[in-house]
Order: sequence, then C-alpha cells, then structure tokens
Amino acid sequence: MTSLQHVNLRVRGIRDSPHSRLQSLAADITQQIALGAQKPFKEVIDVSSGDPHNAGMKPVSLVRQVLAVCLYPQLLKDNNLPLDVRQRAQRLLEVCDGGSVGSYTDSSGMPHVKQSIAEFIMRRDGGVPSHAKDVFISAGSQRALTVGVKLLASGEGETPTGVLTPTPCPHTLPMLLDEAGVTPVPYQLMEDRGWALDLDELHRALKTSRGRCKPRAIYISNPGNPTGHVQDRKSIQEVIQFAAAERLLLLVDEVYQDSVYGRGREFKSYKKVLFEMDKEFSETVEMISFHSLSSACVGECGLRAGYMEVVNMDPEVMHFVDTMLCSDISAPVTGQLALDIMVNPPKPGDPSYGTYTQEILLTRASLSQNAQRAQEFLSDLPGMSCQPVMAGIYLYPRLHLPSEIIEQAKILEVEADVLYCQRLLEEEGVFVGAGCQYGETTGKHHLRLCILVPPNTLEEVLARLGSFHLRLMDALSHPDKAVRD
Repeated sequence: MTSLQHVNLRVRGIRDSPHSRLQSLAADITQQIALGAQKPFKEVIDVSSGDPHNAGMKPVSLVRQVLAVCLYPQLLKDNNLPLDVRQRAQRLLEVCDGGSVGSYTDSSGMPHVKQSIAEFIMRRDGGVPSHAKDVFISAGSQRALTVGVKLLASGEGETPTGVLTPTPCPHTLPMLLDEAGVTPVPYQLMEDRGWALDLDELHRALKTSRGRCKPRAIYISNPGNPTGHVQDRKSIQEVIQFAAAERLLLLVDEVYQDSVYGRGREFKSYKKVLFEMDKEFSETVEMISFHSLSSACVGECGLRAGYMEVVNMDPEVMHFVDTMLCSDISAPVTGQLALDIMVNPPKPGDPSYGTYTQEILLTRASLSQNAQRAQEFLSDLPGMSCQPVMAGIYLYPRLHLPSEIIEQAKILEVEADVLYCQRLLEEEGVFVGAGCQYGETTGKHHLRLCILVPPNTLEEVLARLGSFHLRLMDALSHPDKAVRD
C-alpha cells in the first residue's frame, strides 16, 4: 500500500459520494463550533438521511426494555418492568446459545427469529406461504442487498452484469453496485406523475444497455426511497411481467412498508401480488425482498439488522447466500432480537400494548403531518417544487435554479444541487442531501430531506432553509444588490 496504484482496482472504482463530502463538511463545522467558532447558528441539524434517533425521535419503549433485560438478565426480577417485557426477554434468552446475547448465531440468523419473520410475512400477505428456510438475516438490508448483487456479478473478463436501477434511488446504492463490480442501468421515475414507474422507460433503459452490460436484475424501491411514491397492484404486476419476459431477478426494497400515509394508498408487497398471478409467474419469477430495523416506526438504524426473503430460487444458489453471510459470522444478536420484536408486536391485552400502540401511532401521525407541512412550505418557495409524498421518510423537492448558480457549479466542478447544499450548510447549518445520481448531468436538481424528525426540529429546518433559499434567489435575481450588501 505504498501508493495508490497498489489499491484494489475495484475499490478505486467506487465513485466518490456527494453525501460523503457533505458529511465531512458538516463534521468540520460541528468541530469548529465546539472549538468556539462564531456561526449564525448554534448547531448543525442533519436531515440528510434516515437516522431518526439522531434527529431526536424517541425509540420504541418495548424494544429498548426487552433488549435491556436481555443484556442484563438480572432485570428479569424487576417488577417495575411490564410482565410481558420480562416474559418476552426470557423467551428470547432461551433461544440464545448459552442463554446470552454475547453468543454467536447461525450465519443466516437465529432460527427462532427467522420463524417469527416468516409468520409475519404470512400475516402481512393474507396467508401466502413463507418459510424460515427462505429467510436470511443480515447486518442491515444493505448487507443483504450486497449479497444478492454479488451473486449476480460476472467474473473478470466477462461482459459486466447490469442491474436496472431507478433514478432517483437510495444514495448508497451506486457505491454498493460499484463495490460489487456491477453496472447500473438507470431508468427514470416519472416526476410529473408522482414518481411513477413507467413500463416504456424500463424497455428504453434495457435497450440502451445492450452492448455495454448484460442486465440480470431490476432493483425496485417500494415505497420509494427517496421519492415517497407507492406502487399500486397494476404497476407491480407490470414490473413482474417485465421481469419474467426479460428473465430478470427482482430485488425489491420494502423497508418503508410500515409508513404509508397518502390518502387512498396502501402497501402491497411484491410477493403477495406475485402469488396472486398465474402460475407462469408465481412459480417462476425469482425475487428477493428486503426489510430492516431502519423502518420508519422502529428506526433502530444503529442496531444493524435486516432480512431478505428469497422466492423461487434454486436451492443450490441459495446455499451460496448462506455461504456469503458466513463471512460476517452472524448479524448482531441484539439487532436480531429487535427484529423479532418488530415483526411480533404486542397484542391487545398485553401490558405493553397500550404504550406500544400510542408510540407507533404518534410516529406515524408526526410523519404524515411533517410530510404535508414540508411539502406545502417548499412548494411555496420560488424556484422550488415538490411532489406530494405518499409514504416513507423523505421529501425530494426539485430545485429550479437560475443559470448563475449552475454556471458557478460548473466552474467548481460540482453539481448545482451539491453546491446549493454546501452553501446551505455553511450559511445556515442545515445538512440536507443532494439529489445528483450516478454523477450524471440530467439538467434536473433535487434535495433529499428526511421528515422523520420532531415537529419543532422540522420547523427550525424549514425556517433556516427558507431564509437561505429566498436570500439566494434574491441575490441571483439582483446581482447589483448582492454586491452592495
């Protein structure tokens, strides 16, 4: 490692993320404030990504109580804790090797938790069969997706494997594909139609990829990250039929399935729709779906646990899913136990049911109200528009920027939305995500803003962002005034 040329070529090929650069800037500003630097703000507010507890959202009491008992079993005797908390913790400790969360588990996850997940999926999908052997637990859904993608990646000297990926997409997806040595094949979501997924656009993307790579999968985010759209049954059926016709593996990210709040919208899993179709689809289309503790209502991002369910895959291939997870030894045990709680919530009559239900309803209500409040506020700003959001934890407003700032960005060799985010961070201490994808210049610029935050935090963010935006637009429309100021 004496020079850059000795670093793995695939690692060197991982694209630099605008989010990482903005993250470094936010950390520098925070350190400057800690050292006494004078800023027009007291702290940086980070709403760039989905980390609700960092933003001030409270954890679900049941999750923390059960984990506390599992970590310190003497609390089993503490009568101040609800009885069902202690009983649940006792059952979970009994399925831990050695009766301790400090023990390893099977590489694909604890059998008890995998069974709980399979039962949850069956309840969610109205009885569609689900089996623990098809469920694999990993250190977050990102790790599970990485495993799925690496199974597809071609070897050295072969035509690169392609994965159809939406634009916009989760900001971590491009780097994940780079690391796996897979070529993204972008398909554009239709912003003017509420970020709808368009079948003609899928065919266009597939056609343009020919000769550049060999597409073998399509990645879907439903509910959409970061767009907040929700696919209806017809749209899901069209994608399944497309995947069947083109022999593509479906990679379906359903992490925000618990956070649909748009009027008249409901979450339908790809698996449920698939199994309600004819056998030519339900028995042949290969699919991997993903869910995670980073879901909106639980939001335990730092516990690092998620799962994937594999459908219609050759058992010999599934063996290698387990093989790849072996490199992790096992997912964090506390995260696996939290997954069990997430998919198996308290029932009416349980001592914890009332508190749990109130907390979940409060989170959902805050998310829905924040979405409406932020969407209306941002849409009223000049030079900004925002599609109504139906689900998830993000807003993805579009910036209609004057040519002056776009030219400035070109000179600085950054995307205009990245420059906007840098200046917002430096002048107002608000860290929002930039919308640029894959390093492409599409002529469209967006922001990514997490709305799963306390309402007072959202108001502070909107006040600072609005002040900056109006100041910027005014300065660009009156350059002489900006010089005098």
